[in-house]
Amino acid sequence: MSNPEARYWHRLSSGQIQCDLCPRFCTLQEGQSGLCFVRAHQDDRLMLTTYGRSSGFGIDPIEKKPLNHFYPGTTILSFGTAGCNLTCKFCQNADISKAREMDVLTKTASPKEIVEMAIQANTPSIAFTYNDPVIFLEYAVDVAKEARSKGLHTVAVTAGYINPEPRMEFFDHMDAANIDLKAFQEDFYLRLTGTHLTTVLETLKYVKHKTRVWLEITTLLIPEMNDSSEEIRRLCEWIAKELGPEVPLHFSAFRPSFKMQNVPATPYQTLVRARQIAKDIGLHYVYLGNVHDPEGQSTYCHKCGTCLIKRDWYKIQILALKNGVCSHCQTVLPGRF
Repeated sequence: MSNPEARYWHRLSSGQIQCDLCPRFCTLQEGQSGLCFVRAHQDDRLMLTTYGRSSGFGIDPIEKKPLNHFYPGTTILSFGTAGCNLTCKFCQNADISKAREMDVLTKTASPKEIVEMAIQANTPSIAFTYNDPVIFLEYAVDVAKEARSKGLHTVAVTAGYINPEPRMEFFDHMDAANIDLKAFQEDFYLRLTGTHLTTVLETLKYVKHKTRVWLEITTLLIPEMNDSSEEIRRLCEWIAKELGPEVPLHFSAFRPSFKMQNVPATPYQTLVRARQIAKDIGLHYVYLGNVHDPEGQSTYCHKCGTCLIKRDWYKIQILALKNGVCSHCQTVLPGRF
């Protein structure tokens, strides 16, 4: 499958090309790739070098994305490519997102083949995950178009580091997104991810208020980095004010990885504390991930407290939810059901 021309770039007077997909604005000479690795200056154009090539496929529970309010209990076809436009020192998928070799892209698949794969597996949704899908926007959008034509849903698992114009196109073709809000301090973003917090906050507000995409948020709590009660409180207050208390928030436990092997794993009590802070601030749906905590994984009606969806890892029981409504008090549970 030949590499297609990428969108969102322009030619400079110097003869170089500038990529305009994300705020890095990589300036490339002929033969050079951007920091993401997959967008390259070839034949005087910007090309997407990973179109139609995947680092692998998997069938997952939708809750693994994590999405707890988007067709809970269903499965999803997950796939990604290679590369990333962030430089997270704590990357959980570094073998894929930090890859600089094409040999990680072992499988070829056109958008039609991917959708057919999902249909054959009887999965109602397709997830762009493992590495950040904004860097392979053209491929993801083509898959999403094909999926919608066949009645399937598409999900983006992303850090949300993307410029306004491509942001509009990308999310126009998504049905749901889990966006990482990695911290609530600019210094953390700059030192540990090489990016800026402001862009991510703009993406979150755009997705929530300007699209019909179902939105959930994940924050990976890293000991001594972004886990103080003050920072968690500020993060939750921002979500409540700017997005609304109904947006689900997932606090996830860090495990030593990539360039942060010497940082200890997140203590369980840190997650419990974070969840309590979020609930005290008024967020309705706060979940815990990467730990075994059935209470912190289950969904409760924010009005009457009834357990609507019981989760024990990926064992799901829908107890008191019918057509997205609490069977006890008739309160609507936000989401897609």
